[in-house]
Amino acid sequence: MIIPALDLIDGKVVRLYQGDYAQKTEYSADPVAQFNAYFEAGATWLHLVDLTGAKDTNARQLPLIREMLAKTPAKIQIGGGIRHEQDVKDLLEAGAERVVIGSTAVKSPDLVKGWIETYGAERIVLALDINITKEGHRVVAISGWQQDSGVTIETLLENYLTVGLKHVLCTDISRDGTLKGSNVDLYIDLCKAYPQIEFQSSGGIGDLEDIKAVVGTGVAGVIVGRALLEGKFTAKEALACWPNA
Repeated sequence: MIIPALDLIDGKVVRLYQGDYAQKTEYSADPVAQFNAYFEAGATWLHLVDLTGAKDTNARQLPLIREMLAKTPAKIQIGGGIRHEQDVKDLLEAGAERVVIGSTAVKSPDLVKGWIETYGAERIVLALDINITKEGHRVVAISGWQQDSGVTIETLLENYLTVGLKHVLCTDISRDGTLKGSNVDLYIDLCKAYPQIEFQSSGGIGDLEDIKAVVGTGVAGVIVGRALLEGKFTAKEALACWPNA
């Protein structure tokens, strides 16, 4: 499926270039209206990142998140600075269908495995952002891509499969925000190696051909953010690329 995405800082729709808060583009779109427009175009799932909450969990935009969830009939998965079980509870109670967990999944795997066992594999998405080394190793980055975890995505996935991991959002950092296309070979390889996991691709979508290329890899979903905000194509056109969604 096509999963339109919004990133929020202080209630405003933004995009960061490769995760860098210093390279921020702000958009005039109203987040509630934008999500509703995506739903009306046919999107059944939406992706929301609370970048304010990612920087400071005490500043999580829960009032706005509750408003968006209450006013948008689509199912929404939400991430951004999920470090404690209370964060998971707060978002699920606010109406999130799934909670997206990034750095904490790498730093504290036993903790997050416990959340999967408590809330169910359908409610948790691991967001794994990777740098690919010259030798071809897929190393997961953490802390807003500022640190190399030293852990490969394969090692992490094997660990989480022991508790029935179901959903993984995988981003090739080098492609994020570039509009230059996704790493198709990466997704083909991951989908083939781990058929029990539903992968979501993220990063690099610049035109409809990029979407069509990723659909053929076996991923369960394609996250599309900047290209929609900048009018490279419409949500309706994107959804037409995956008619069986």
